[in-house]
Amino acid sequence: MYKKHAFRLFAALLFIPVAAGAAADDKTPPPLRTVLDSPTSRCPALGAPLDQAARERLVAFYQPEGFAPIWTSYARLDPLLEQLKALADDGLEPSVYGPERIRHAMQTATADPLHRECADIQASHAYLQALDHLAHGRLPQDRFEPVWRSPNATAQQQETRRMQAIARAGLDDIAGAFEQARPALEPYHNLRKAYARLRQAPTASWLPLPSGKTLRPGMDDDRLPLLRRRLVAEDYLPASSLEADVATGYGDRDIAAVKAFQARHGLQDDGIVGAETLAALNATPAERLGQLRVNLERMRWLARDIEPHSLLVDIAGGRVVFFQDGEPRWEARTQVGRETRPTPAIKSNVTRLTLNPTWTIPPTIQREDKLPKIRENIDYLAEQGLQVIDYDGRVLDPQQVDWANPGKIMLRQAAGPDNPLGRVVIRFANPFSIYLHDTPSQGLFTRNQRAFSSGCVRVQSIMELVDLLLTDEERERVETLLARGETYEFRLAQPTPILLGYWTAEADSAGTPRFRPDIYHRDGTLLAALRSADRDALLE
Repeated sequence: MYKKHAFRLFAALLFIPVAAGAAADDKTPPPLRTVLDSPTSRCPALGAPLDQAARERLVAFYQPEGFAPIWTSYARLDPLLEQLKALADDGLEPSVYGPERIRHAMQTATADPLHRECADIQASHAYLQALDHLAHGRLPQDRFEPVWRSPNATAQQQETRRMQAIARAGLDDIAGAFEQARPALEPYHNLRKAYARLRQAPTASWLPLPSGKTLRPGMDDDRLPLLRRRLVAEDYLPASSLEADVATGYGDRDIAAVKAFQARHGLQDDGIVGAETLAALNATPAERLGQLRVNLERMRWLARDIEPHSLLVDIAGGRVVFFQDGEPRWEARTQVGRETRPTPAIKSNVTRLTLNPTWTIPPTIQREDKLPKIRENIDYLAEQGLQVIDYDGRVLDPQQVDWANPGKIMLRQAAGPDNPLGRVVIRFANPFSIYLHDTPSQGLFTRNQRAFSSGCVRVQSIMELVDLLLTDEERERVETLLARGETYEFRLAQPTPILLGYWTAEADSAGTPRFRPDIYHRDGTLLAALRSADRDALLE
């Protein structure tokens, strides 16, 4: 009983507000400011030395209160600890922020005269760090999946003041501060819901499906019971499908369930169980949870670059979305760069259109695709309608070029129906010669996986998108110029921000996830980096 009352008395004393100058005269800095000048040497519990950014955040956080302790009541501390634990649903590891260590420090008396200040700094550091990770990402994007940003694109906002304002205002509404720090993007909140649901779900159990012949409609296969059990586990099939009297062949109900599974996993929804579908079926809940986690991190990165009025190219999903007032207004399928020539992440501004474009073959395609064919058969140039030109635009005689060592030449295809760029190119500044364009290869848009290009983005129904980029007066002018059939560079009156981004999972408003193949094999690297960062933080 004595110990219980003694603890309550200590806790009460712990949360008595301390005046900024209570323990010092006007010339002596408050104890908390003294600690902040060298926090880890005076507070070993903080672990490794705080970086400069963390120290600056702490100083700015305490300064308005004259460096008095902030976490002076359970009404403020308890919500903080609850929100730190709730970071698990954001794919962040709560133990990194040390809610239990903070509680222990706050509720433990020591002989250290600065213990009170150290405990307060520990709580503040966790609070500010958590808000920063929610708003900007756990890891630095530029180190892992950098985005090239055009000089004329909207600069990333320096959010130090905004985050300090959120942190200060949130002291009376900790949950509100965490929610405000999270990306406002609906896709982030949908994905968070999916992650929380899968994280908290009972561990599903099914045996992996062995490899074998491609399973096609009407076939009998010893793996069918395992396939059905797998599909039942995620409600693609009813449990009655496992009953003994169910037909043994791969029938209509099985096929419909596999098609639904394929559609939700970004696969060709043909009901045929080949190698890609088999691999997706054999992915474990833990692997899918990891995939959702890395995409929550990507959404935290993307949020800073998505603007209310903009174009968003979803590289892995093979689509482009036009946003107006923060809402998706138009969407179309795209074809993007294949694995060996990935479409890069870019933030820029669409500034002009090339109407009736000629196609100047990019250097990589010229070197790796075209030159070998020309060396084999020089008639390939005429067959493809290709001109040979020098860097000044002069047309050269192909017979006079040393194709073993052609030097500074370019290959150009005239405008027309067979031109790979179609009728229009949408251009934006970048160093990769990447652009959005029309294509005569319309049949490829019917496929679920559309990583076919050499890096540029082919857009289905591109003239609908062009119409959205133009004013009424511009539309009339563009129609006239297109009808002439001549190549023309048309500068837009109003540039439109564009972001090309990469993510491999999303979810609907109910929290039902949709996965895509990781066409550039980036998920594993990012997941390993997140786990490594957590391990390093916990070892400090």
